[in-house]
Amino acid sequence: MNYRTIWISDLHLGSTQCQADVLLDFLKHNDSEKLYLVGDIIDFWSLSKKMYWPRDHNTVIQKVLRKARHGTQVIYIPGNHDENVREYDQYVFGDITVKNSDVHTTFGGKQFLVVHGDEYDTIAKCHRWIAKLGSEGYDFLIWINRFLRVIRRWLGWQSNFSLAAFVKFKVKNVVQFISDYEVSIVSTLQDRGLDGVICGHIHHAEIKDIGGFLYVNTGDFVESCTAIVEHFDGTLELVKWHKTESVDDHNLATINATDMPDYSASFGNAE
Repeated sequence: MNYRTIWISDLHLGSTQCQADVLLDFLKHNDSEKLYLVGDIIDFWSLSKKMYWPRDHNTVIQKVLRKARHGTQVIYIPGNHDENVREYDQYVFGDITVKNSDVHTTFGGKQFLVVHGDEYDTIAKCHRWIAKLGSEGYDFLIWINRFLRVIRRWLGWQSNFSLAAFVKFKVKNVVQFISDYEVSIVSTLQDRGLDGVICGHIHHAEIKDIGGFLYVNTGDFVESCTAIVEHFDGTLELVKWHKTESVDDHNLATINATDMPDYSASFGNAE
C-alpha cells in the first residue's frame, strides 16, 4: 500500500511490550511520501531500568532509516518516554528530522497539529511519579497478555482480546481520563485556526469530530497495532494491522476528513 502520509506512535522500542514483528510487517507492506513518528518511539523509561534491545528492534530502526534514505520524509516528534530527544528540536539525524511539533497540511488543504500529546495530559505533565506508576501497571498487564496470546494460539483461537484494554475500559476513572484528555486537547487548540490534531500518548486509537474539530489518535504498536494514513485524495483512515498469512483479506473503509465524521475505523491485513 502506498500513501501520501503515515502516522505511527508509541512503538516503545527497548521495551519487552513492543510488538516489533507486527511493526516490521506494517513497515514492509506500507510506504508513504511522509512518515511521522509521533512520540514514545524509543522507551528510555524501560531502558533506564533494564537494557533490552533485541535484533528486531534494531531492524525497525534500520527499516525507518532505509525509508528516509530512499526518499520518504521522516519526521520524529518525541513523546514523554523519549523526552530527551526534545532537546534536538529541528536537528536532522540520518535524514530524519526531529520536531517537537509540526503542522501537516493534507492534500485537501486541511491543517492538523501533530504532537505526541503528553503536553495535554495533566498527570504526565504535573505528576510524573503517578504517570510512571501507571506505566508500570500497564506494562504488567501487557506482560500477562503475552502469555494469554500464546495460550490462545495454542488452542487455535484467533481472538485479539487484550487484557490491558479490557481492564482499561472496565475502570470508570480510566474511561473518564481518556474523555478528559480528548477534551483538553480540543479545547486548547480549536481556536488556533486548525482543522484538527493528530496525536498519540494514551494508546487509544480514534478519529472523531469534537465540535467541528477533528481529533485523531494514532493508537500504538504495543497493544492495538494501529496507524493513521492519508490517501492521495486527502482522506484520513485508521488502520489496525494484523500480521496474517495473506494480503488477500485486506479490507479497508476510509474516513473522509473533509466530511468531519463522528467516528469510524478501517482494518488492514498483511502476511
